[in-house]
Amino acid sequence: MASSPVAGPRGRIPCVGAAVLALVPPLRHLMPMLRSARRRFAPTRRLITAWLLAAPVLSGQAPVSTPRPSLVVVVTVDQLRPDYLERWDDQFRGAFRRFIDDGAFFVRAAQDHGVTETAPGHAAILSGRFPYSTGIASNSAGVNTTASPLIDAEGNGAAPFRFQGTTLADWLAAAEPQTRVLSVSRKDRGAILPIGRGSYPVFWYASSTGGFTTSTWYADSLPTWVRGFNAREAVTRRYAGRLWDLLEGIGSYPESDDTPAEARSQEPRFPHRLPADPMVARNLIIGFPFMDELVLDFAWAGVRALDLGAGPQTDLLAVSLSTTDAIGHRWGPDSREVHDHLLRLDRMLGAFLDSLVALRGADRVVVALTADHGVAPSPDGRSSWGDNRRAARVSLDEFRRAFQAVMPAISASGIPGEAFDFDGFTLSVDRSRAQGKDRVLQDIANGFVAEARRVPGVLRADVLDRLARADTVKDAIARRWLHSFRPGGDVLAVVTLQPYHTFDGGNTATHGSPHDYDAQVPLIFWGAPFLPGRRTDAARVVDLAPTLAELLGVSPLERLDGHPLPGVRRP
Repeated sequence: MASSPVAGPRGRIPCVGAAVLALVPPLRHLMPMLRSARRRFAPTRRLITAWLLAAPVLSGQAPVSTPRPSLVVVVTVDQLRPDYLERWDDQFRGAFRRFIDDGAFFVRAAQDHGVTETAPGHAAILSGRFPYSTGIASNSAGVNTTASPLIDAEGNGAAPFRFQGTTLADWLAAAEPQTRVLSVSRKDRGAILPIGRGSYPVFWYASSTGGFTTSTWYADSLPTWVRGFNAREAVTRRYAGRLWDLLEGIGSYPESDDTPAEARSQEPRFPHRLPADPMVARNLIIGFPFMDELVLDFAWAGVRALDLGAGPQTDLLAVSLSTTDAIGHRWGPDSREVHDHLLRLDRMLGAFLDSLVALRGADRVVVALTADHGVAPSPDGRSSWGDNRRAARVSLDEFRRAFQAVMPAISASGIPGEAFDFDGFTLSVDRSRAQGKDRVLQDIANGFVAEARRVPGVLRADVLDRLARADTVKDAIARRWLHSFRPGGDVLAVVTLQPYHTFDGGNTATHGSPHDYDAQVPLIFWGAPFLPGRRTDAARVVDLAPTLAELLGVSPLERLDGHPLPGVRRP
């Protein structure tokens, strides 16, 4: 089998402390005490570190500078709420432990746009720009296209054909043509959109084969190392029939394992077993922790095959981990399943980070971690962290009256009815079929908004053109909608539900609104150049790319919405 930094002894570079504890079981009871002491004295440790770094300056000597990173790793955890890192802080001892204690941790950063979904969130991460600029404002306007079929797999073709502009990958390549880039994910949009339009190595999971694929946008065939990984690590052989049970003792999980909110999951109680049938296992693995394990193993294989981080230039690795999203949708953010998966992900990422650091050196690897969006609690049960007592599900059928109110105006305008679309969040029109009808479109938008405001569960409905006059400093919802869509475009009106209300669907919990619980995400910079500490000041995900660009000394190729974050680098 291929070496793996994530699971088992197959090539993993082990943590020495973990190995000692494994050999001396009686010492395990000391771990909670040691973790508590580490957190308790973290400020003192940071003060000492800062004093040591400042010592050469105080003595009149030049400060010791860290070498330029040879590998930048950008990790996106799909649907990672920032409070998860605080809620289970005392149980983390892998990557999250290091990121929290030793990273520049913005605890309430935001994906500061209106439709908080996977595609626009991923497009913002390394572009430094909002959806109105990247052209990726929703999942439905994402990456799928028949023009770029998959290679050696069946399923929807995918490509960044809608993405506009450039990303950190392009800025690095422009400054250093020898720069190597790799992006991997379970989701096609999670792999594609952080990197943008460039034809770099980009791969994602194909349930039809249980391996990884790409599309003809990027290549004509799969590289030898990808074909070899798929042959060795096939889901059907490695994971089919495998059991997912609790990682720690039952006392470590305060959540109930069977609540009304989890009824939609159809399997509320632990343990969960991946079916032995190969065809079924290939599809259902996306909702098991094993999926993130497989993605990290694939990323590690790519690092070795492409020799990322070995040269004098800075290489870029983007890893998007989607299992938290799948588990959160199925069981909800208050579930024991999400809790257990985050503990597992902490260990997986820790082993992966150990391997990268051992391979390239602790002073040559930097990591940025964030998420593409948050999530709302299930409206079918009471949340432990948000007051959702009045939450309800809203059906799109409730907006039928709003459509009926504007149908006479649409018919009289001569614009085909099929040119209009309402997806719950936005009323849009294909303007190529409504040229010269701007005044009529405004009347249609006004009429729709007036009726939409009467729908139970609607907080506000806005004509997009009027939001341009809003105070976007005080009105976060208006600001986020304007970061997604520009007045005069296809989107005529936007709808915002009451807090904690969601549009009806098959998921236990979902996201997509401009409310804070969907927009807030963690943002962490970790590595030798960064100054540790928790920060409560404002930060946005569009600030991630310009912060890294400033660190690496490369210039963006266009104007950005984000800015380098102050105070994150060591003096």
